[in-house]
Amino acid sequence: MQNIRFDFLLASLVALSALSTIASGQDAGEPATQPNVVLIMADDLGWKDLHCYGNEKLDTPNLDRLAKQGLLFTDAYSAAPVCTPTRAALMTGESPARLNITNHAGGHPENFQKPGTDLITPSWLRHLPLERVTLAEQLKAAGYATGFVGKWHLSNRSRFRPDSEPDHPTEPELRPEHQGFDINIGGCRFGGPPSYFSPYKLPNLEGKKDGEYLPDRCADECIDFIKSAKAAGDGPFFLCWWNYSVHYPFQAPADLIAKYEKRRGPGVENPTYAAMIEGMDTSIGKVIDAIDQQDLSGETLVIFTSDNGPFGEIAQPLRAEKGYLYEGGIRVPMIVRWPGHVSPATKTSTPVITMDIHATILDAANLKADPSNTPDGISLMPLLENESEWKRESIYFHYPNYAFHKQNRLGSAIRSGDYKLIKFYDDDSVELYDLENDISESRNLADEMPEKTKRLRLDLEGWLKSTDASEPQHAK
Repeated sequence: MQNIRFDFLLASLVALSALSTIASGQDAGEPATQPNVVLIMADDLGWKDLHCYGNEKLDTPNLDRLAKQGLLFTDAYSAAPVCTPTRAALMTGESPARLNITNHAGGHPENFQKPGTDLITPSWLRHLPLERVTLAEQLKAAGYATGFVGKWHLSNRSRFRPDSEPDHPTEPELRPEHQGFDINIGGCRFGGPPSYFSPYKLPNLEGKKDGEYLPDRCADECIDFIKSAKAAGDGPFFLCWWNYSVHYPFQAPADLIAKYEKRRGPGVENPTYAAMIEGMDTSIGKVIDAIDQQDLSGETLVIFTSDNGPFGEIAQPLRAEKGYLYEGGIRVPMIVRWPGHVSPATKTSTPVITMDIHATILDAANLKADPSNTPDGISLMPLLENESEWKRESIYFHYPNYAFHKQNRLGSAIRSGDYKLIKFYDDDSVELYDLENDISESRNLADEMPEKTKRLRLDLEGWLKSTDASEPQHAK
């Protein structure tokens, strides 16, 4: 039944392709050179948590192979230190500050004030509104078959705002199938699966057999989509595979856990977490193999990244973890493969951010940003194809909320060149770090470099104003 639905939807898209090209913003008369796009996003995967990023105790042969076949980013950043804002930024191309989707779905009550503090957090949107034009909607209008597999976490109907409110869509009405995707497998309000082994207890993904491992099942669904899209013949496809891995609960096959128990120590502080990473890598390998076996490699842009830093894991040499504006919370792995466009076995230290992925996919598909969206990213295509030196002044972050652990300080940040400044709202202080020489952010240079500190602070505050960012307020 699933394949029949794929074929019907794909056939419909092909029939409408002439009209949809005009509606999508694609240049008239432009040759059809649109690639397939496979966008893979891990959940809570730390920057150092792959073998190709320097952790030699972890076995990630498939992502290592992807890096050897493409471009590895050493200085890639998630749009936020928690998941929902990053996902919304990827779908719209706008920063969390501009979207006012600044915290994880659900989160804390409205006007939350942490005990012992006088800061009141601002209100924020807890789901991606249906009126927002998503990346999937643009690609679908341009003739792409669109498939979503995995974690969505953009459809929350907050427990602090009941579903009974008038004129508000219900949670199922906010899922991927209502945001531009032809199919949706597993995407709902859940931030993590109740179980990684079937039965998963996800509302829209039933296990095929007890004990089935979720990453393997999702990989199979991705492969089915790819094969069906190719069998349909005309038109490219967009596969958005947002892994539930390696989000809590920490669960993995027993043999992999036993393997990493023997490696316990620096680099493998949590053997189950390490086992989840290898399990995820194996599932990704299955999908990459399917792309290659279907002779789709040269016409498929593959992007891999993570939505934020790790939870409850040691992120050294980076400071802190998920929920913090320090590097451990926002610096993430990112690898891009596109044979014939991206040189193999290359690296770049150019700072990039989630919104750039949105802009890059549109550019690769010969599409322009939707007029209703305000792009906060820049296409990486010149960088990917090594056509020109690619630079920009700064990238920005805004996190005016408490993470689930409530240990972070509310703040905003800017990275400009090798320097990064963080502004904190509790006492209006700032910290300045030279990331080239102090990746661990151990030495605050704010007092030593007052002119640079002043310039970066003014730049950051100007950006916050331009995006109409909501900021915490001190209780009166």
